[in-house]
Amino acid sequence: MLAFHTNHQDSSKLVSSLSISFSTSQHFRSSAPSFSEHLRKMTASFAARLILRRPSPPTRFLFRRDVSLSPIQRTKDDAVSPPNKLPPFDYSPAPYAGPASDEILAKRREYLSPSILHFYKTPLNVVEGRRQYLFDDKGRRYLDAFAGIATVCCGHCHPDVVAAIVEQTNRLQHSTVLYLNPAIADFAQALASKLPGNLKVAFFTNSGTEANELAILIARLYTGSHDIISLRNSYHGNGGGTMGTTAQSIWKYNIPQSGVHHAVNPDPYRGLFGSDGEKYVRDVQEIVNFGTSGNVAAFISEAIQGVGGIVELAPGYLPAAYDIVRKAGGLCIADEVQAGVARTGSHFWGFEAHGVVPDIVTVAKSIGNGIPLGAVVTTPEIAKALTRRSYFNTFGGNPVCTAAGLAVLRVIEKEKLQENAFVVGSYLKERLNELKDKYALIGDVRGRGMMLGVELVTDRELKTPAQNETLHVMDQMKELGVLIGKGGYYGNVFRITPPLCFTKEDADFLVDAMDYTLSRI
Repeated sequence: MLAFHTNHQDSSKLVSSLSISFSTSQHFRSSAPSFSEHLRKMTASFAARLILRRPSPPTRFLFRRDVSLSPIQRTKDDAVSPPNKLPPFDYSPAPYAGPASDEILAKRREYLSPSILHFYKTPLNVVEGRRQYLFDDKGRRYLDAFAGIATVCCGHCHPDVVAAIVEQTNRLQHSTVLYLNPAIADFAQALASKLPGNLKVAFFTNSGTEANELAILIARLYTGSHDIISLRNSYHGNGGGTMGTTAQSIWKYNIPQSGVHHAVNPDPYRGLFGSDGEKYVRDVQEIVNFGTSGNVAAFISEAIQGVGGIVELAPGYLPAAYDIVRKAGGLCIADEVQAGVARTGSHFWGFEAHGVVPDIVTVAKSIGNGIPLGAVVTTPEIAKALTRRSYFNTFGGNPVCTAAGLAVLRVIEKEKLQENAFVVGSYLKERLNELKDKYALIGDVRGRGMMLGVELVTDRELKTPAQNETLHVMDQMKELGVLIGKGGYYGNVFRITPPLCFTKEDADFLVDAMDYTLSRI
């Protein structure tokens, strides 16, 4: 084995030398192209590993240049200029008179679970919100491109949604679903009208985790089978049952989780078979054949994996998976907690882009625009499975929450937010792809509508996750006034899921801020 000890400059020279040496060997390419190509790949791989193994610099900071400074503090002689001011917005927050950030942080540390984390080196104290903007305790405005984890769809404090909440609260805040109330019935009818086929019977919950827990229970009761199939890299909640279907170790505690099988993830970027959905789906059949009795209860998946890093499923995968599962006696569950409710723009539901109709649909997040509201919608026949016992949820179907849900559906239609998600989302994705062409640090841009992901890698060929760079860019974009999320198993994917009222001007500001920050690395 040869050992090399060299610095980055020497490594670069060696790479250049190797490239020149092999580029002059024309007779190899003409007489034996396969050998030449193999040799070229070996050279590139060797050089990449040589550079990766160079001694670490004396500092622990992983970014070139003066990245410890705020972008605003640096000189302005770079090719990329800082973004202009945020787009005009006719609103000023009331003066903040509450506790300081340090006091709030101290209370969190003393009284809240240590499992609750926060973004940014200096945590952001958000005290007010309007439409696609948030305001901190100093009155500074931020462009919100995370929307409370893909939750605020109509915009923060939308007047129609707020009015519906206030009106219902003044009339009746809570009773029980054991009594009649128009709010829950009206919302159930409106929600059913948005779904295809015979999906029209709803059960209401408080969250996406609760909705997915109930969907799994219904599938097991209806089919009489226990086995559930989900995808690797998926996230379906943190309850006792949904933690089993969630397939990321960082979200799983060491508790019994039986009867769940994780199929190979049909990830076009990091997956084994690229965009070949047919090859991925063979694993679902293998699970049925060799991991179960031949019968399954359900297959559950997101149309676009949210927590997993905005991963779109390979084309053709979902219809084939549904077919295999149904032949094995199982139901197909569409987890629309993040991709649903007009977010993808092209369709109201994420699964519609795949040309499938599920047996059960779960909804949460956007449907309440920030109010705790979830739902499970299925067919009348499947819904009867719960009548074998009494199913009850104290706050599921609360009149205030369902009034908010109805208002959300009306605002989406009235303000054409689905169309806006498609138009502005497509424009934003196009601009993000321009950044990908400009910066090797961006390995992939993906998603649809207002559910977009940007994956950072330090090496495009090896797809080495750029975790530290991701945190740095997020922090610096906050300093410039833009808030984005992050996700993916390695924590190296920007999750861009703004309110659906996001404008092209907002998109330009976001991309300009990202461009400027990336140029400083």
